[in-house]
Amino acid sequence: MARRNAQRNLVRMVLVGWVLISAVSAAPAAVRLPEIFSDNMVLQRERPVPVWGWAEPGNEVTVTVAGQSASAKAAPDGRWKATLPKLPAGGPHDVVVQEAGGPSVTLKNVLVGEVWLCSGQSNMEWSVAASLKPQEEIAAAKYPKIRLFNVQKKTADKPQDDCKGAWAECSPKSVPNFSAVGYFFIRHLHKELDVPAGMIESAWGGTAAEAWTCRKALESEPSFKPMLDRWDLGKAPPGDANRPANLYNGMIAPLAPFAMRGAIWYQGESNCGRAYQYRTLFPMMINNWRTAWGQGDFPFGVVQLAPFRGYEGGDKGVTCAELREAQTMTVQKLPNVGMAVTMDISDLNDIHPKNKQDVGSRLALWALAKVYGKDIVYSGPVYKSMSVEGSKVRICFDHVGGGLVTRDGKPPGDFVIAGEDQQFAPATAAIDGDAVVVSSEQVAKPVAVRFGWRDAAEPNLANKEGLPACPFRTDQWKGVTEGRN
Repeated sequence: MARRNAQRNLVRMVLVGWVLISAVSAAPAAVRLPEIFSDNMVLQRERPVPVWGWAEPGNEVTVTVAGQSASAKAAPDGRWKATLPKLPAGGPHDVVVQEAGGPSVTLKNVLVGEVWLCSGQSNMEWSVAASLKPQEEIAAAKYPKIRLFNVQKKTADKPQDDCKGAWAECSPKSVPNFSAVGYFFIRHLHKELDVPAGMIESAWGGTAAEAWTCRKALESEPSFKPMLDRWDLGKAPPGDANRPANLYNGMIAPLAPFAMRGAIWYQGESNCGRAYQYRTLFPMMINNWRTAWGQGDFPFGVVQLAPFRGYEGGDKGVTCAELREAQTMTVQKLPNVGMAVTMDISDLNDIHPKNKQDVGSRLALWALAKVYGKDIVYSGPVYKSMSVEGSKVRICFDHVGGGLVTRDGKPPGDFVIAGEDQQFAPATAAIDGDAVVVSSEQVAKPVAVRFGWRDAAEPNLANKEGLPACPFRTDQWKGVTEGRN
Protein backbone atom coordinates (compact mmCIF):
# COMPACT_ATOMS: atom_id res chain seq x y z
CA MET A 1 0.00 0.00 0.00
CA ALA A 2 2.74 2.39 0.99
CA ARG A 3 4.59 1.52 -2.19
CA ARG A 4 1.52 2.32 -4.34
CA ASN A 5 1.09 5.68 -2.58
CA ALA A 6 4.75 6.50 -3.18
CA GLN A 7 4.36 5.63 -6.85
CA ARG A 8 1.23 7.82 -7.09
CA ASN A 9 3.08 10.73 -5.44
CA LEU A 10 5.99 10.31 -7.83
CA VAL A 11 3.64 10.39 -10.82
CA ARG A 12 1.95 13.51 -9.45
CA MET A 13 5.32 15.21 -8.98
CA VAL A 14 6.38 14.35 -12.53
CA LEU A 15 3.07 15.65 -13.94
CA VAL A 16 3.30 18.89 -11.93
CA GLY A 17 6.88 19.39 -13.04
CA TRP A 18 5.92 18.80 -16.66
CA VAL A 19 3.09 21.33 -16.40
CA LEU A 20 5.43 23.92 -14.89
CA ILE A 21 8.07 23.33 -17.54
CA SER A 22 5.45 23.57 -20.28
CA ALA A 23 4.10 26.80 -18.83
CA VAL A 24 7.53 28.35 -18.67
CA SER A 25 8.44 27.27 -22.19
CA ALA A 26 5.13 28.57 -23.52
CA ALA A 27 5.58 31.96 -21.88
CA PRO A 28 6.75 34.65 -24.29
CA ALA A 29 10.44 35.52 -24.01
CA ALA A 30 11.23 39.01 -22.87
CA VAL A 31 12.30 41.51 -25.50
CA ARG A 32 16.10 41.69 -25.58
CA LEU A 33 18.33 44.77 -25.89
CA PRO A 34 22.03 45.14 -26.72
CA GLU A 35 24.22 45.79 -23.67
CA ILE A 36 24.81 49.40 -24.71
CA PHE A 37 21.23 49.91 -23.47
CA SER A 38 21.31 49.39 -19.72
CA ASP A 39 20.52 51.00 -16.39
CA ASN A 40 22.46 54.26 -15.78
CA MET A 41 22.95 55.07 -19.47
CA VAL A 42 22.88 58.48 -21.11
CA LEU A 43 20.78 59.16 -24.19
CA GLN A 44 21.91 61.90 -26.57
CA ARG A 45 19.87 65.09 -26.17
CA GLU A 46 18.27 67.07 -28.99
CA ARG A 47 18.78 64.34 -31.58
CA PRO A 48 16.62 61.40 -32.73
CA VAL A 49 17.48 58.38 -30.56
CA PRO A 50 17.50 54.92 -32.17
CA VAL A 51 16.74 52.01 -29.83
CA TRP A 52 17.02 48.48 -31.14
CA GLY A 53 17.04 44.85 -30.12
CA TRP A 54 15.34 41.50 -30.67
CA ALA A 55 11.80 40.22 -30.14
CA GLU A 56 9.38 37.61 -31.45
CA PRO A 57 9.19 38.03 -35.27
CA GLY A 58 6.18 40.12 -36.25
CA ASN A 59 5.57 41.50 -32.78
CA GLU A 60 5.39 45.22 -32.18
CA VAL A 61 7.78 46.76 -29.69
CA THR A 62 7.19 50.14 -28.05
CA VAL A 63 9.87 52.23 -26.33
CA THR A 64 8.78 54.92 -23.88
CA VAL A 65 10.86 57.53 -22.01
CA ALA A 66 10.07 60.96 -20.57
CA GLY A 67 6.58 60.95 -22.05
CA GLN A 68 7.80 60.13 -25.57
CA SER A 69 7.20 56.84 -27.37
CA ALA A 70 8.24 55.08 -30.57
CA SER A 71 7.24 51.70 -31.96
CA ALA A 72 8.61 49.20 -34.46
CA LYS A 73 7.74 45.70 -35.66
CA ALA A 74 10.24 42.86 -35.31
CA ALA A 75 11.49 41.56 -38.66
CA PRO A 76 11.50 37.84 -39.56
CA ASP A 77 14.92 37.53 -37.91
CA GLY A 78 13.56 39.13 -34.74
CA ARG A 79 15.43 42.43 -35.11
CA TRP A 80 13.63 45.72 -34.54
CA LYS A 81 14.61 49.39 -34.30
CA ALA A 82 12.48 52.24 -33.01
CA THR A 83 13.56 55.87 -33.11
CA LEU A 84 12.56 58.18 -30.30
CA PRO A 85 12.02 61.89 -31.07
CA LYS A 86 14.50 64.49 -29.84
CA LEU A 87 14.67 64.71 -26.05
CA PRO A 88 15.75 67.63 -23.84
CA ALA A 89 18.57 67.21 -21.33
CA GLY A 90 17.42 65.90 -17.98
CA GLY A 91 16.48 62.88 -15.93
CA PRO A 92 16.73 60.50 -14.31
CA HIS A 93 14.11 58.63 -16.31
CA ASP A 94 12.87 55.08 -16.74
CA VAL A 95 13.03 53.64 -20.24
CA VAL A 96 10.30 51.04 -20.76
CA VAL A 97 10.56 48.61 -23.68
CA GLN A 98 7.31 46.70 -24.17
CA GLU A 99 6.77 43.83 -26.59
CA ALA A 100 3.13 43.28 -27.57
CA GLY A 101 1.77 40.31 -25.67
CA GLY A 102 4.97 39.88 -23.70
CA PRO A 103 6.74 41.18 -20.62
CA SER A 104 8.45 44.56 -20.62
CA VAL A 105 12.03 45.57 -19.86
CA THR A 106 12.63 48.68 -17.74
CA LEU A 107 15.93 50.54 -17.69
CA LYS A 108 16.43 52.64 -14.56
CA ASN A 109 18.29 55.85 -13.74
CA VAL A 110 18.63 56.96 -17.37
CA LEU A 111 19.78 60.51 -18.17
CA VAL A 112 19.55 62.61 -21.32
CA GLY A 113 22.58 64.74 -22.20
CA GLU A 114 25.78 64.67 -24.23
CA VAL A 115 27.25 61.33 -25.36
CA TRP A 116 30.73 60.83 -26.83
CA LEU A 117 32.82 57.85 -27.92
CA CYS A 118 36.55 57.63 -27.18
CA SER A 119 38.69 55.14 -29.08
CA GLY A 120 42.22 54.34 -30.22
CA GLN A 121 45.24 52.51 -28.88
CA SER A 122 47.16 52.57 -25.58
CA ASN A 123 47.27 56.34 -25.03
CA MET A 124 43.47 56.38 -25.19
CA GLU A 125 43.17 53.21 -23.12
CA TRP A 126 45.58 54.70 -20.53
CA SER A 127 43.69 54.80 -17.26
CA VAL A 128 43.03 57.54 -14.74
CA ALA A 129 44.85 55.41 -12.16
CA ALA A 130 48.04 55.50 -14.26
CA SER A 131 47.94 59.24 -15.03
CA LEU A 132 49.07 62.32 -13.12
CA LYS A 133 47.82 62.74 -9.55
CA PRO A 134 45.83 59.49 -9.60
CA GLN A 135 44.79 59.42 -5.95
CA GLU A 136 43.61 63.01 -6.06
CA GLU A 137 41.73 62.54 -9.35
CA ILE A 138 40.06 59.31 -8.24
CA ALA A 139 38.95 60.72 -4.90
CA ALA A 140 37.40 63.74 -6.65
CA ALA A 141 35.56 61.70 -9.30
CA LYS A 142 32.12 62.16 -7.75
CA TYR A 143 29.98 63.11 -10.72
CA PRO A 144 26.68 61.17 -10.62
CA LYS A 145 25.52 62.87 -13.82
CA ILE A 146 28.54 61.56 -15.76
CA ARG A 147 28.12 57.96 -16.90
CA LEU A 148 30.84 55.64 -18.22
CA PHE A 149 30.63 52.59 -20.50
CA ASN A 150 33.71 50.46 -21.21
CA VAL A 151 33.47 48.13 -24.22
CA GLN A 152 35.04 44.77 -23.42
CA LYS A 153 37.86 43.86 -25.79
CA LYS A 154 36.79 41.57 -28.61
CA THR A 155 38.00 40.66 -32.09
CA ALA A 156 35.70 39.30 -34.77
CA ASP A 157 35.92 38.41 -38.45
CA LYS A 158 32.41 39.72 -39.09
CA PRO A 159 30.50 42.74 -37.68
CA GLN A 160 28.91 41.86 -34.34
CA ASP A 161 25.49 43.02 -33.20
CA ASP A 162 26.33 43.23 -29.49
CA CYS A 163 29.24 43.86 -27.13
CA LYS A 164 29.97 43.32 -23.44
CA GLY A 165 29.79 46.26 -21.07
CA ALA A 166 27.57 48.20 -18.70
CA TRP A 167 26.92 51.85 -17.87
CA ALA A 168 28.09 53.06 -14.47
CA GLU A 169 27.82 56.33 -12.58
CA CYS A 170 31.12 58.17 -12.43
CA SER A 171 32.57 57.60 -8.97
CA PRO A 172 35.85 56.78 -7.23
CA LYS A 173 34.90 53.15 -7.80
CA SER A 174 34.17 53.30 -11.54
CA VAL A 175 36.75 55.82 -12.76
CA PRO A 176 40.21 54.34 -11.91
CA ASN A 177 40.40 51.93 -14.87
CA PHE A 178 38.56 54.15 -17.33
CA SER A 179 40.27 56.04 -20.16
CA ALA A 180 41.96 59.10 -18.68
CA VAL A 181 41.65 61.15 -21.86
CA GLY A 182 38.01 60.15 -22.21
CA TYR A 183 37.23 60.97 -18.59
CA PHE A 184 39.02 64.33 -18.49
CA PHE A 185 37.37 65.31 -21.78
CA ILE A 186 33.84 64.47 -20.71
CA ARG A 187 34.38 65.97 -17.25
CA HIS A 188 35.40 69.28 -18.84
CA LEU A 189 32.30 69.29 -21.07
CA HIS A 190 30.02 68.34 -18.18
CA LYS A 191 31.26 71.23 -16.07
CA GLU A 192 31.07 73.78 -18.89
CA LEU A 193 27.72 72.72 -20.36
CA ASP A 194 26.02 71.81 -17.07
CA VAL A 195 24.17 68.84 -18.58
CA PRO A 196 24.44 65.08 -18.03
CA ALA A 197 27.22 63.44 -20.04
CA GLY A 198 28.15 59.93 -21.09
CA MET A 199 31.43 58.53 -22.40
CA ILE A 200 31.79 55.20 -24.21
CA GLU A 201 35.33 53.80 -24.22
CA SER A 202 36.32 51.38 -26.98
CA ALA A 203 40.12 51.18 -27.08
CA TRP A 204 42.89 48.60 -27.34
CA GLY A 205 46.61 49.26 -26.86
CA GLY A 206 49.12 48.53 -29.60
CA THR A 207 46.56 48.44 -32.41
CA ALA A 208 46.67 49.91 -35.92
CA ALA A 209 43.99 52.00 -37.62
CA GLU A 210 43.20 49.31 -40.20
CA ALA A 211 41.93 47.07 -37.36
CA TRP A 212 39.35 49.77 -36.55
CA THR A 213 38.14 50.07 -40.18
CA CYS A 214 35.61 47.80 -41.88
CA ARG A 215 36.86 45.30 -44.44
CA LYS A 216 34.64 46.58 -47.25
CA ALA A 217 36.08 50.07 -46.94
CA LEU A 218 39.66 48.76 -46.89
CA GLU A 219 39.03 46.65 -49.98
CA SER A 220 37.79 49.72 -51.87
CA GLU A 221 41.32 51.20 -51.88
CA PRO A 222 43.64 49.41 -54.39
CA SER A 223 46.81 50.54 -52.59
CA PHE A 224 45.73 48.62 -49.48
CA LYS A 225 45.77 45.26 -51.28
CA PRO A 226 49.35 44.36 -50.24
CA MET A 227 48.45 45.04 -46.61
CA LEU A 228 45.32 42.88 -46.80
CA ASP A 229 47.17 40.14 -48.67
CA ARG A 230 49.83 39.97 -45.96
CA TRP A 231 47.15 39.11 -43.44
CA ASP A 232 45.12 36.83 -45.70
CA LEU A 233 48.11 34.82 -46.94
CA GLY A 234 50.33 35.04 -43.87
CA LYS A 235 50.46 33.22 -40.53
CA ALA A 236 48.62 35.72 -38.26
CA PRO A 237 45.83 34.08 -36.46
CA PRO A 238 42.29 35.17 -37.34
CA GLY A 239 41.74 36.56 -33.84
CA ASP A 240 44.73 38.92 -33.89
CA ALA A 241 43.82 42.40 -32.61
CA ASN A 242 45.70 44.04 -35.49
CA ARG A 243 44.05 42.04 -38.25
CA PRO A 244 42.25 44.49 -40.59
CA ALA A 245 38.62 45.09 -39.52
CA ASN A 246 38.82 42.85 -36.43
CA LEU A 247 38.29 45.63 -33.89
CA TYR A 248 35.77 47.46 -36.03
CA ASN A 249 33.76 44.23 -36.17
CA GLY A 250 34.02 43.44 -32.47
CA MET A 251 34.10 46.83 -30.76
CA ILE A 252 32.68 49.54 -33.07
CA ALA A 253 29.97 47.89 -35.20
CA PRO A 254 27.96 46.81 -32.11
CA LEU A 255 27.71 50.45 -30.97
CA ALA A 256 26.21 51.86 -34.17
CA PRO A 257 23.83 53.62 -34.46
CA PHE A 258 23.68 54.52 -30.73
CA ALA A 259 22.94 58.25 -30.76
CA MET A 260 25.94 60.37 -29.78
CA ARG A 261 27.39 63.81 -30.35
CA GLY A 262 30.78 62.70 -31.67
CA ALA A 263 34.02 60.80 -31.10
CA ILE A 264 37.57 61.47 -29.92
CA TRP A 265 40.58 59.44 -31.09
CA TYR A 266 44.14 58.91 -29.82
CA GLN A 267 46.01 56.51 -32.10
CA GLY A 268 48.73 56.40 -34.72
CA GLU A 269 51.78 55.07 -32.92
CA SER A 270 51.28 51.67 -34.56
CA ASN A 271 51.03 53.25 -38.02
CA CYS A 272 54.12 55.50 -37.87
CA GLY A 273 56.12 53.21 -40.15
CA ARG A 274 53.42 53.65 -42.81
CA ALA A 275 52.66 57.32 -42.21
CA TYR A 276 52.01 58.18 -45.87
CA GLN A 277 49.45 55.37 -46.04
CA TYR A 278 47.76 56.91 -42.99
CA ARG A 279 46.91 59.94 -45.14
CA THR A 280 44.37 57.70 -46.90
CA LEU A 281 43.62 55.20 -44.14
CA PHE A 282 42.69 57.61 -41.38
CA PRO A 283 40.09 59.68 -43.27
CA MET A 284 38.71 56.40 -44.64
CA MET A 285 38.21 55.12 -41.11
CA ILE A 286 36.44 58.32 -40.02
CA ASN A 287 34.13 58.21 -43.04
CA ASN A 288 33.50 54.51 -42.40
CA TRP A 289 32.33 55.26 -38.85
CA ARG A 290 30.21 58.18 -39.98
CA THR A 291 28.51 55.97 -42.56
CA ALA A 292 27.85 53.28 -39.94
CA TRP A 293 26.20 55.78 -37.58
CA GLY A 294 24.13 57.43 -40.28
CA GLN A 295 23.93 60.77 -38.49
CA GLY A 296 26.02 62.82 -40.88
CA ASP A 297 29.55 64.15 -40.41
CA PHE A 298 29.56 63.89 -36.63
CA PRO A 299 32.39 65.75 -34.81
CA PHE A 300 35.65 63.84 -34.60
CA GLY A 301 38.48 65.02 -32.32
CA VAL A 302 42.06 63.82 -32.85
CA VAL A 303 45.04 63.83 -30.49
CA GLN A 304 48.26 64.53 -32.37
CA LEU A 305 51.04 62.16 -31.30
CA ALA A 306 53.33 63.46 -28.57
CA PRO A 307 57.14 63.57 -28.91
CA PHE A 308 58.99 60.36 -28.02
CA ARG A 309 62.60 59.29 -28.51
CA GLY A 310 61.67 55.68 -29.16
CA TYR A 311 60.43 56.47 -32.66
CA GLU A 312 63.86 57.63 -33.75
CA GLY A 313 66.00 55.09 -35.58
CA GLY A 314 66.98 54.18 -39.12
CA ASP A 315 64.33 56.42 -40.65
CA LYS A 316 66.07 59.70 -39.76
CA GLY A 317 63.80 60.14 -36.76
CA VAL A 318 60.86 61.52 -38.74
CA THR A 319 58.35 58.68 -39.10
CA CYS A 320 56.25 60.12 -36.26
CA ALA A 321 56.65 63.59 -37.78
CA GLU A 322 55.17 62.21 -41.00
CA LEU A 323 52.33 60.58 -39.04
CA ARG A 324 51.56 63.91 -37.37
CA GLU A 325 51.45 65.46 -40.82
CA ALA A 326 48.95 62.81 -41.93
CA GLN A 327 46.81 63.66 -38.90
CA THR A 328 46.96 67.37 -39.76
CA MET A 329 46.05 66.66 -43.38
CA THR A 330 43.01 64.67 -42.24
CA VAL A 331 41.85 67.60 -40.11
CA GLN A 332 42.21 69.89 -43.11
CA LYS A 333 40.59 67.43 -45.52
CA LEU A 334 37.43 66.35 -43.69
CA PRO A 335 34.64 68.51 -42.26
CA ASN A 336 34.02 68.66 -38.52
CA VAL A 337 37.41 67.23 -37.50
CA GLY A 338 39.60 68.96 -34.91
CA MET A 339 42.93 68.26 -33.24
CA ALA A 340 44.67 68.68 -29.90
CA VAL A 341 48.42 69.27 -30.25
CA THR A 342 50.56 67.74 -27.48
CA MET A 343 54.12 68.75 -28.43
CA ASP A 344 54.60 70.43 -25.03
CA ILE A 345 53.18 67.77 -22.69
CA SER A 346 55.35 64.80 -23.56
CA ASP A 347 57.76 62.44 -21.87
CA LEU A 348 60.60 61.76 -24.30
CA ASN A 349 61.40 58.52 -22.52
CA ASP A 350 57.83 57.22 -22.36
CA ILE A 351 55.42 56.74 -25.25
CA HIS A 352 52.63 57.18 -22.68
CA PRO A 353 52.87 60.70 -21.24
CA LYS A 354 51.13 60.81 -17.86
CA ASN A 355 49.57 64.23 -18.36
CA LYS A 356 46.23 63.19 -19.78
CA GLN A 357 44.41 66.06 -18.06
CA ASP A 358 45.65 68.64 -20.59
CA VAL A 359 44.98 66.26 -23.48
CA GLY A 360 41.35 65.86 -22.48
CA SER A 361 40.96 69.57 -21.80
CA ARG A 362 42.39 70.58 -25.19
CA LEU A 363 40.02 68.25 -26.97
CA ALA A 364 37.21 69.75 -24.90
CA LEU A 365 38.24 73.29 -25.93
CA TRP A 366 37.85 72.26 -29.56
CA ALA A 367 34.46 70.69 -28.86
CA LEU A 368 33.22 73.67 -26.87
CA ALA A 369 34.22 76.06 -29.67
CA LYS A 370 33.34 74.12 -32.81
CA VAL A 371 30.54 71.81 -31.62
CA TYR A 372 28.85 73.89 -28.93
CA GLY A 373 29.53 77.38 -30.30
CA LYS A 374 31.54 78.86 -27.41
CA ASP A 375 33.62 81.93 -28.27
CA ILE A 376 36.98 80.71 -26.98
CA VAL A 377 40.51 80.14 -28.27
CA TYR A 378 40.70 76.40 -28.88
CA SER A 379 43.85 75.88 -30.95
CA GLY A 380 47.49 76.83 -30.93
CA PRO A 381 49.16 78.48 -33.96
CA VAL A 382 48.68 76.62 -37.25
CA TYR A 383 50.78 77.24 -40.36
CA LYS A 384 49.02 79.51 -42.85
CA SER A 385 51.51 80.71 -45.47
CA MET A 386 55.13 81.50 -46.26
CA SER A 387 56.84 84.25 -48.24
CA VAL A 388 60.53 84.57 -49.14
CA GLU A 389 62.12 87.90 -48.27
CA GLY A 390 65.67 87.73 -49.62
CA SER A 391 67.55 85.27 -47.44
CA LYS A 392 64.70 85.11 -44.92
CA VAL A 393 61.32 83.39 -44.87
CA ARG A 394 58.24 84.84 -43.20
CA ILE A 395 55.88 82.22 -41.81
CA CYS A 396 52.32 83.38 -41.06
CA PHE A 397 49.92 81.54 -38.75
CA ASP A 398 46.24 81.11 -38.04
CA HIS A 399 44.96 80.67 -34.47
CA VAL A 400 47.44 83.07 -32.91
CA GLY A 401 44.91 83.91 -30.19
CA GLY A 402 46.22 86.77 -28.08
CA GLY A 403 49.53 86.69 -29.94
CA LEU A 404 52.56 84.50 -30.58
CA VAL A 405 54.86 83.74 -27.65
CA THR A 406 57.35 81.11 -26.57
CA ARG A 407 56.75 79.01 -23.49
CA ASP A 408 60.24 79.61 -22.10
CA GLY A 409 60.79 83.22 -23.19
CA LYS A 410 63.55 82.19 -25.58
CA PRO A 411 63.52 82.65 -29.39
CA PRO A 412 61.34 80.12 -31.27
CA GLY A 413 63.17 76.82 -31.65
CA ASP A 414 62.96 73.71 -33.82
CA PHE A 415 62.88 75.61 -37.14
CA VAL A 416 65.04 74.39 -40.03
CA ILE A 417 65.44 75.93 -43.47
CA ALA A 418 66.61 74.65 -46.86
CA GLY A 419 67.39 75.79 -50.38
CA GLU A 420 66.73 73.93 -53.61
CA ASP A 421 69.34 71.31 -52.66
CA GLN A 422 66.89 70.06 -49.98
CA GLN A 423 69.60 70.17 -47.32
CA PHE A 424 68.13 71.55 -44.12
CA ALA A 425 70.10 73.69 -41.70
CA PRO A 426 69.16 74.88 -38.19
CA ALA A 427 67.47 78.25 -38.43
CA THR A 428 67.34 81.39 -36.34
CA ALA A 429 63.76 82.46 -35.74
CA ALA A 430 62.11 85.57 -34.35
CA ILE A 431 58.48 86.48 -33.68
CA ASP A 432 57.22 89.42 -35.73
CA GLY A 433 53.55 90.11 -34.99
CA ASP A 434 51.48 87.13 -36.13
CA ALA A 435 54.45 85.70 -38.04
CA VAL A 436 57.83 84.12 -37.41
CA VAL A 437 60.81 85.20 -39.53
CA VAL A 438 63.29 82.40 -40.20
CA SER A 439 66.81 82.47 -41.65
CA SER A 440 70.20 80.74 -41.64
CA GLU A 441 73.66 81.86 -42.69
CA GLN A 442 74.04 78.46 -44.37
CA VAL A 443 71.09 79.03 -46.73
CA ALA A 444 71.32 82.10 -48.95
CA LYS A 445 68.29 81.31 -51.12
CA PRO A 446 65.71 79.53 -48.98
CA VAL A 447 62.75 77.69 -50.49
CA ALA A 448 61.42 75.57 -47.62
CA VAL A 449 60.95 75.66 -43.86
CA ARG A 450 60.12 72.90 -41.40
CA PHE A 451 59.00 73.27 -37.79
CA GLY A 452 59.02 70.57 -35.14
CA TRP A 453 59.89 68.06 -37.83
CA ARG A 454 61.43 65.43 -35.57
CA ASP A 455 59.85 62.54 -33.71
CA ALA A 456 61.20 63.87 -30.41
CA ALA A 457 60.83 67.60 -31.08
CA GLU A 458 59.54 69.73 -28.20
CA PRO A 459 59.20 73.20 -29.80
CA ASN A 460 58.47 76.20 -27.63
CA LEU A 461 56.23 78.27 -29.95
CA ALA A 462 52.70 78.85 -28.67
CA ASN A 463 50.01 81.50 -28.36
CA LYS A 464 49.36 83.58 -25.23
CA GLU A 465 46.59 81.18 -24.25
CA GLY A 466 49.27 78.52 -23.76
CA LEU A 467 48.34 76.29 -26.69
CA PRO A 468 51.33 74.94 -28.66
CA ALA A 469 51.98 75.45 -32.36
CA CYS A 470 51.30 72.54 -34.69
CA PRO A 471 54.35 71.04 -36.47
CA PHE A 472 54.47 71.60 -40.22
CA ARG A 473 56.60 71.71 -43.35
CA THR A 474 56.20 74.00 -46.34
CA ASP A 475 57.71 71.55 -48.84
CA GLN A 476 56.31 68.39 -50.37
CA TRP A 477 59.58 66.57 -50.85
CA LYS A 478 59.57 62.78 -50.63
CA GLY A 479 59.26 61.40 -47.12
CA VAL A 480 60.85 58.27 -45.64
CA THR A 481 57.54 56.37 -45.39
CA GLU A 482 56.29 57.21 -48.89
CA GLY A 483 55.35 54.07 -50.82
CA ARG A 484 55.11 51.80 -47.79
CA ASN A 485 51.96 49.74 -47.57
